[in-house]
Amino acid sequence: MFLDRLVKLIGESNVEKIKEKNILIVGLGGVGGYTFESLVRSGVENITIIDKDKIDITNLNRQIVANLENIGKSKVMEYKKRALLINKDISVSALEMNLDESNIDSIEFNKFDYVVDACDTITTKKLIMEKCIQSNVKIISSMGMARKMDIEKLHITTLNKTNYDKIAKVLRHIVDKKVQNKVVVVTSEEEVSPIKELGSNSFVPSAAGLYIT
Repeated sequence: MFLDRLVKLIGESNVEKIKEKNILIVGLGGVGGYTFESLVRSGVENITIIDKDKIDITNLNRQIVANLENIGKSKVMEYKKRALLINKDISVSALEMNLDESNIDSIEFNKFDYVVDACDTITTKKLIMEKCIQSNVKIISSMGMARKMDIEKLHITTLNKTNYDKIAKVLRHIVDKKVQNKVVVVTSEEEVSPIKELGSNSFVPSAAGLYIT
């Protein structure tokens, strides 16, 4: 069994509990892709993934699914294929779509145990947060990881307690305060120069994705 090492670490009953979890991941970039990978390798057998993007050559430096042979292919389908090569028993629902106000009601949030928000769009992040709180579903949301270089500055908190994070700052202005203190986030307190372009490395987004797991 591919989970033997995990069973030795946390026990068979806990591994069985992990298998039963139903998880939604919105966004499969540098953060969400590593969250997905870790969840698959931890034995989760029910995962829904949402992302409209195709794999681009610029993804090669930080996205675990990207390689020279799948440039231009659907991210969600490539991640589903990858998951089935790891665990033949996994069920992955791959939705190739941009989640927004026009279609968010098509997602039954209350059927999930956890929702991972790793998308880039501020308005969608707000919608996901509100839907999760309304549905009483646990959520963890990734804040801004571009231009960051220090993984030691990453930490987990709630949205209302974030600092030095531009995405979190915007969200604190548009998300209801009663929602903010219920939304768990992974964020970085690293201060970055405002003149830097939105570059990313391989290690900060991946570390954030593993923090989420």
